Amino acid sequence: MEEAVQDIMRRTLAGISNDFGRLVCLASTRDYNTGRYHHDGLAASFSDEIASAALAACHLKIFRQLAWSPLEDLVHQLKSYVVSTGARPVEVLEAWCKLEPYRVTIPSTCDPLSVEMFFSNVRVALAVLRSRQHNGPQSP
Repeated sequence: MEEAVQDIMRRTLAGISNDFGRLVCLASTRDYNTGRYHHDGLAASFSDEIASAALAACHLKIFRQLAWSPLEDLVHQLKSYVVSTGARPVEVLEAWCKLEPYRVTIPSTCDPLSVEMFFSNVRVALAVLRSRQHNGPQSP
């Protein structure tokens, strides 16, 4: 499985500029009905089971890094992600505050304390970014 993890890091995630974007990418490879991860290219090189396990491991690793990072680092990661979407930052921030799509980025094997820490910190980071957006040149 380690070879598959390295493949994900080298090919799939290397082109994504920040950990928040990597988290969203990894979460998007998971089937929301079954919880299994799938990546066609990885499954072709390894197997469905190894690909799923490797994606889950990478997802958990990136999530833990973000969940326990200092708040200002998370603000920076979220700001970079918002800018990378190509959408108007004000619209992204409004949607993220209202719809809370970050809730689907949680790995299924994650401990409840990390989940609550992440949710709380993302809500604060969103508030910081919205405040900066309304108060001056630091806007995303």
